[in-house]
Amino acid sequence: MLSRRLVAQDLAWAGVILLLAAIVGIGQQWQLVRHSLNGTLASHLDEQRQQRRKVEFQGVQTLNLSQAYAIFQGGQALFVDARDPEEYAELHVAGAVNLTPDLLKRQGNPALQGIARDRRIVVYCGVASCDRALMVAEKLQSLKFTNVSACMAGFRAWDEAGYPAETNK
Repeated sequence: MLSRRLVAQDLAWAGVILLLAAIVGIGQQWQLVRHSLNGTLASHLDEQRQQRRKVEFQGVQTLNLSQAYAIFQGGQALFVDARDPEEYAELHVAGAVNLTPDLLKRQGNPALQGIARDRRIVVYCGVASCDRALMVAEKLQSLKFTNVSACMAGFRAWDEAGYPAETNK
């Protein structure tokens, strides 16, 4: 009998602690809860992402999808795919090379040899919410490449628009 009462007390205390944790969590994240209740959470998070990117990647020029495609049509730019090699192999912008942030951390990257430092380079990743294109573009700039941009739309938008793509399979 005593053990049942102790179990009930323990469960009651666990419930109180859980309730307090939920109240504190909701209180600390009230702005997000409010946006969620108002149906504006996605746009709020997108705005926060854009503000963070402006600060974190302030030196990187960005392009939208139509700007990137116009550059592609000019035929003078090197397109760089910042996605994982498996995604790149499956499908990528026609003529693009694959350079991930991890690959660029390695010294003496052979993929960059022979590329003129002033060549037009457009970096893209998978989707608009991905920061890999910005990371790679920033790294290329630190390696003294002077004409680098990041396409913020991502490859998914490129493919959905029906722009030229190829596979390595």
